[in-house]
Amino acid sequence: MERTLVILKPGTLQRGLVGEVISRFEKRGLKLVAMKMKQLTPEILDVHYAHLKNKPFFPWLRDGMMAAPVILCCWEGFEAVRVVREMAGATNARNAAPGTIRADYSLSAQENVVHTSDSVENAAIELDRFFVPEDYCEYSSPLNQYIYAPDEK
Repeated sequence: MERTLVILKPGTLQRGLVGEVISRFEKRGLKLVAMKMKQLTPEILDVHYAHLKNKPFFPWLRDGMMAAPVILCCWEGFEAVRVVREMAGATNARNAAPGTIRADYSLSAQENVVHTSDSVENAAIELDRFFVPEDYCEYSSPLNQYIYAPDEK
Protein backbone atom coordinates (compact mmCIF):
# COMPACT_ATOMS: atom_id res chain seq x y z
CA MET A 1 0.00 0.00 0.00
CA GLU A 2 1.17 3.51 -0.77
CA ARG A 3 1.45 6.25 1.80
CA THR A 4 1.06 9.95 1.14
CA LEU A 5 1.26 13.21 3.04
CA VAL A 6 -1.65 15.57 3.48
CA ILE A 7 -1.17 18.86 5.29
CA LEU A 8 -4.35 20.51 6.47
CA LYS A 9 -3.35 24.14 6.13
CA PRO A 10 -3.82 26.82 8.83
CA GLY A 11 -7.01 28.09 7.21
CA THR A 12 -8.52 24.63 7.45
CA LEU A 13 -7.96 24.63 11.20
CA GLN A 14 -9.11 28.24 11.63
CA ARG A 15 -12.28 27.68 9.58
CA GLY A 16 -13.25 24.53 11.48
CA LEU A 17 -12.93 22.24 8.45
CA VAL A 18 -10.49 19.68 9.87
CA GLY A 19 -13.13 17.06 10.63
CA GLU A 20 -14.89 17.50 7.29
CA VAL A 21 -11.69 17.12 5.28
CA ILE A 22 -10.48 14.11 7.27
CA SER A 23 -13.91 12.54 6.96
CA ARG A 24 -13.74 12.74 3.17
CA PHE A 25 -10.52 10.73 3.08
CA GLU A 26 -11.93 8.19 5.56
CA LYS A 27 -15.17 7.80 3.63
CA ARG A 28 -13.20 7.18 0.44
CA GLY A 29 -11.55 4.20 2.17
CA LEU A 30 -8.09 5.58 2.89
CA LYS A 31 -6.50 4.61 6.19
CA LEU A 32 -5.08 7.23 8.54
CA VAL A 33 -1.79 5.82 9.87
CA ALA A 34 -0.18 8.95 11.38
CA MET A 35 -1.40 12.40 12.39
CA LYS A 36 -0.10 15.32 14.43
CA MET A 37 -0.53 19.03 14.89
CA LYS A 38 2.53 21.23 14.39
CA GLN A 39 3.43 24.88 14.15
CA LEU A 40 5.63 25.11 11.05
CA THR A 41 8.79 27.23 11.03
CA PRO A 42 10.49 29.26 8.28
CA GLU A 43 13.30 26.70 8.24
CA ILE A 44 11.10 23.70 7.52
CA LEU A 45 9.01 25.64 5.00
CA ASP A 46 12.15 26.76 3.15
CA VAL A 47 13.00 23.07 2.71
CA HIS A 48 9.46 21.86 2.04
CA TYR A 49 8.78 24.52 -0.59
CA ALA A 50 12.36 24.86 -1.90
CA HIS A 51 11.06 24.47 -5.46
CA LEU A 52 8.98 27.64 -4.97
CA LYS A 53 11.52 29.84 -3.13
CA ASN A 54 12.19 32.05 -6.17
CA LYS A 55 8.51 32.63 -6.96
CA PRO A 56 7.10 36.07 -6.12
CA PHE A 57 4.33 34.53 -3.99
CA PHE A 58 6.70 32.49 -1.79
CA PRO A 59 6.75 34.97 1.13
CA TRP A 60 2.94 34.93 1.25
CA LEU A 61 2.90 31.14 1.06
CA ARG A 62 5.40 30.80 3.90
CA ASP A 63 3.60 33.38 6.08
CA GLY A 64 0.26 31.70 5.40
CA MET A 65 1.60 28.30 6.40
CA MET A 66 2.77 29.77 9.72
CA ALA A 67 -0.44 31.70 10.50
CA ALA A 68 -1.66 28.86 12.75
CA PRO A 69 -0.74 25.21 13.33
CA VAL A 70 -1.20 22.65 10.58
CA ILE A 71 -2.46 19.09 10.82
CA LEU A 72 -0.04 16.60 9.28
CA CYS A 73 -1.60 13.35 8.09
CA CYS A 74 -0.26 10.19 6.53
CA TRP A 75 -2.91 8.36 4.53
CA GLU A 76 -2.43 4.84 3.27
CA GLY A 77 -4.20 3.01 0.48
CA PHE A 78 -3.96 1.47 -2.96
CA GLU A 79 -2.59 4.20 -5.28
CA ALA A 80 -3.00 6.66 -2.37
CA VAL A 81 -0.90 9.45 -3.92
CA ARG A 82 -3.02 9.65 -7.07
CA VAL A 83 -6.31 9.19 -5.22
CA VAL A 84 -5.54 11.94 -2.70
CA ARG A 85 -4.38 14.35 -5.43
CA GLU A 86 -7.57 13.79 -7.38
CA MET A 87 -9.68 14.26 -4.26
CA ALA A 88 -7.86 17.54 -3.49
CA GLY A 89 -8.36 19.00 -6.96
CA ALA A 90 -6.35 21.60 -8.85
CA THR A 91 -3.94 23.72 -6.80
CA ASN A 92 -5.76 26.87 -7.85
CA ALA A 93 -9.11 26.15 -6.24
CA ARG A 94 -10.91 28.34 -8.78
CA ASN A 95 -9.90 25.73 -11.37
CA ALA A 96 -10.67 22.68 -9.24
CA ALA A 97 -13.36 20.30 -10.42
CA PRO A 98 -16.66 20.43 -8.55
CA GLY A 99 -16.76 17.91 -5.73
CA THR A 100 -13.05 18.13 -4.94
CA ILE A 101 -11.89 19.37 -1.56
CA ARG A 102 -10.42 22.58 -2.95
CA ALA A 103 -13.47 23.34 -5.09
CA ASP A 104 -15.83 22.75 -2.18
CA TYR A 105 -13.91 24.77 0.42
CA SER A 106 -11.72 27.36 -1.35
CA LEU A 107 -11.43 30.05 -4.00
CA SER A 108 -7.68 30.56 -3.74
CA ALA A 109 -4.49 29.19 -5.27
CA GLN A 110 -2.67 29.59 -1.95
CA GLU A 111 -5.35 29.34 0.72
CA ASN A 112 -6.49 26.08 -0.82
CA VAL A 113 -7.16 23.96 2.29
CA VAL A 114 -4.64 21.14 1.76
CA HIS A 115 -1.14 20.34 0.58
CA THR A 116 -0.80 16.88 -0.97
CA SER A 117 2.25 14.98 -2.16
CA ASP A 118 2.57 15.03 -5.94
CA SER A 119 4.37 11.72 -6.50
CA VAL A 120 5.23 8.50 -4.71
CA GLU A 121 8.85 9.63 -4.48
CA ASN A 122 7.98 13.04 -3.04
CA ALA A 123 5.49 11.47 -0.64
CA ALA A 124 8.30 9.41 0.89
CA ILE A 125 10.55 12.48 1.20
CA GLU A 126 7.79 14.63 2.67
CA LEU A 127 6.65 11.98 5.13
CA ASP A 128 10.24 11.60 6.36
CA ARG A 129 10.38 15.37 6.82
CA PHE A 130 7.44 15.41 9.24
CA PHE A 131 7.19 11.93 10.77
CA VAL A 132 9.53 9.47 12.47
CA PRO A 133 8.94 5.71 12.39
CA GLU A 134 7.39 5.73 15.88
CA ASP A 135 4.64 8.08 14.64
CA TYR A 136 3.09 5.42 12.40
CA CYS A 137 0.37 3.13 13.73
CA GLU A 138 -0.05 -0.25 12.10
CA TYR A 139 -3.52 -1.74 12.40
CA SER A 140 -5.93 -3.74 10.30
CA SER A 141 -9.53 -2.97 9.57
CA PRO A 142 -12.25 -5.54 9.06
CA LEU A 143 -13.66 -3.16 6.44
CA ASN A 144 -10.77 -3.77 4.02
CA GLN A 145 -12.66 -6.65 2.45
CA TYR A 146 -15.35 -4.14 1.44
CA ILE A 147 -12.89 -1.52 0.21
CA TYR A 148 -10.41 -3.55 -1.87
CA ALA A 149 -10.54 -6.52 -4.20
CA PRO A 150 -8.11 -9.34 -3.30
CA ASP A 151 -5.60 -8.23 -5.97
CA GLU A 152 -5.51 -4.65 -4.64
CA LYS A 153 -4.18 -5.45 -1.17
